[in-house]
Amino acid sequence: MSDIPFFALFLAVPLAIVFATRRIAIAGKVGAIVLCYAAGLLLGLSGLLPDAADGPRTTLSEVSLAFALPLLLFSVDLRAWGRIAGKATASMFCAVVAVSFVATLLFFWLQTRGVTDAEQFSAMAVGMYTGGVANLAVMKVALTIPDDRFLLFATVDTVVGGVYLLFMLTIAKSVFSYVLPPFDESTSSKSDAAPTLADGSGGAVLGPALLVLVFAGVCVGLALALAPSFRFAQFEIAVIVLLTTFGLIASLIPWIRANTFSEPIGMFLIYAFTFSVAASLDLSALVGADLTIVLFVIMATVGTVLIHAVFCSLMRVDVETFIVTSVAALLSPAFVPMIVERLRNPALLMSGISVGILGFAIGNYLGISLALILAR
Repeated sequence: MSDIPFFALFLAVPLAIVFATRRIAIAGKVGAIVLCYAAGLLLGLSGLLPDAADGPRTTLSEVSLAFALPLLLFSVDLRAWGRIAGKATASMFCAVVAVSFVATLLFFWLQTRGVTDAEQFSAMAVGMYTGGVANLAVMKVALTIPDDRFLLFATVDTVVGGVYLLFMLTIAKSVFSYVLPPFDESTSSKSDAAPTLADGSGGAVLGPALLVLVFAGVCVGLALALAPSFRFAQFEIAVIVLLTTFGLIASLIPWIRANTFSEPIGMFLIYAFTFSVAASLDLSALVGADLTIVLFVIMATVGTVLIHAVFCSLMRVDVETFIVTSVAALLSPAFVPMIVERLRNPALLMSGISVGILGFAIGNYLGISLALILAR
């Protein structure tokens, strides 16, 4: 079967949702990101997608994210980022401390349940919740974690992470606003609505839109070409770092930064990424899973988020910075743009990506070190 129908599906649904948010009041209030995620979840859980859709879905999610990152960074206000970077760094520090604390407590709980080499699960939790799947893979290799144990953790985390992301996209801000201060809007150019391609017509749209797409393509090409030369970092991490770097360099060029079409195109690609990722969720993966490990992942996720929030409250970190850095830590920088769009706070984009990269950098060392300490 041709892959074209699947590519068309994963692009057409987000496009239809974007049009719906402009014409249907309730859809506009819910937001395109939440609707794309919900639509993807419904499609994935329906069982209607054949196995043949996995390849196109993965390809589209990777390509859309790769182009979206530089496109969104083209319009970043580095001065606004400089004013809030300190809070984001403090929040990431709180997240790292929180996951280390929770992983240590759960290590002793696993021991009481008779789980052997329980430190491996604690290490995977720290690696996963500071740098995502890339760091999780490092934990497997460094600690010689058996394949079945690694796959079980990754599978359960995928499902729990999907529920966590839905929570962050919907009611998290309302919930945590009770204990965290609001974002200081004087430090950013926060907007209530994302720009759209409807701001121009005909050639007035096509020219600038193609121009930023070409520049984004150059950034992606350079990142893919140069990433293998960074032997000290995993390929995925190197690509994200390079895409971020090239996007910021381009944002320093006035006529690129002034292009009003880079952000709406980038956000549409994030909608496509969101829909594609959500469609991969499969609750049937939990059938037959070890209940102890399911509970471990749930408690690790919930415990980390709650303790992270307590620490941020003590350090007076605002609720939006907390949400962005929590997603950057527990999932990866790849999910930061969708959270930033949901919050309508573009000033947090660079902060979220930056602290997410920081999590990549320290997660390996922290996870391995914790495992060695607990094993003794």
